[in-house]
Amino acid sequence: MSAVPRVLNLGAGVQSTTLLLLAAEGRIPRFDVAIMADTGWEPAAVYAHLDRIEREVAAPAGIPILRVSVGNIRADALDPGKRFASMPLHVRNPDGGKGIGRRQCTAEYKIRPIQEAVRRLLGARDKANGRPDRVPRGRHVNSSIGISRDEFHRAKDSRVGYSRHEHPLLWLDGAADGREGWQRSDCVRYLRSNGFGSTPKSACVGCPFRRNAGWRRMRDTDTTSWADAVAFDHAIRAGYAHATAKGTDLPGNFYLHESCRPLGAAPIDHVTRPEWGSRQTDLLDAIADTEAGLTDPDDDPDADMGCSPFGCPNDQTGGAA
Repeated sequence: MSAVPRVLNLGAGVQSTTLLLLAAEGRIPRFDVAIMADTGWEPAAVYAHLDRIEREVAAPAGIPILRVSVGNIRADALDPGKRFASMPLHVRNPDGGKGIGRRQCTAEYKIRPIQEAVRRLLGARDKANGRPDRVPRGRHVNSSIGISRDEFHRAKDSRVGYSRHEHPLLWLDGAADGREGWQRSDCVRYLRSNGFGSTPKSACVGCPFRRNAGWRRMRDTDTTSWADAVAFDHAIRAGYAHATAKGTDLPGNFYLHESCRPLGAAPIDHVTRPEWGSRQTDLLDAIADTEAGLTDPDDDPDADMGCSPFGCPNDQTGGAA
């Protein structure tokens, strides 16, 4: 273990997988541990990918992957006896207007378990409630976050003294456009060239931030997850089970899709303007890949959908590590 431990915040998506491969290859400093916060509700493809990179990349490089969890977010939302950290569900109010609920899930199911694992790594002892106490004075880790140049605005400092954020993708050379720092497209090309072109996006099956392209992809390629999301959407129409059990009146109806319609009937086949723009970018990337001799072009128009621990695309507040 390094004097100042190096930690990879592993979301198991494109950017964080890229960092793991780069460290294993020796192109960036090696990590002492990679920490993956598991919400318990990732698509099967994410868990299969995580198993593969642990077996083929992390273990041979001597980088342990630590999977941490505070519970299953889907089960907790439907458990009347569980106080639940809310998801950003879409709400149709009684007056017909639309809104969105508070997003507490990232902090509770991703950031919190990583923070606790880091504190234990630095020598904090567990308290009577089972959660780690304060970190011994003067100790900290360097936490690497997978944020690429096209999303640099999401690169935030840590809000806790025992962790200092680093964003290696922002200073790497070798980008396709010759500029400093890698974009997501550079990460995708790198993964393909190393046999990981099928790296999935990491996000809960029922994430309300999922866009039409993501819902369509799920419906058309992952029928198990789609059926699960549709069932969950129906189950939360009146809000969370804990609030209902307490007799708390939650005004309005709740939905996973931004149209505030049941997921199975939502207009997910509608192609939005941002999606058309993304498709044009994907076409240019595909042409560049063909010229470079790479195959399996990234034809996913929902390229910016994903939820890493400290880089939720809808998080404008940053986060502690």
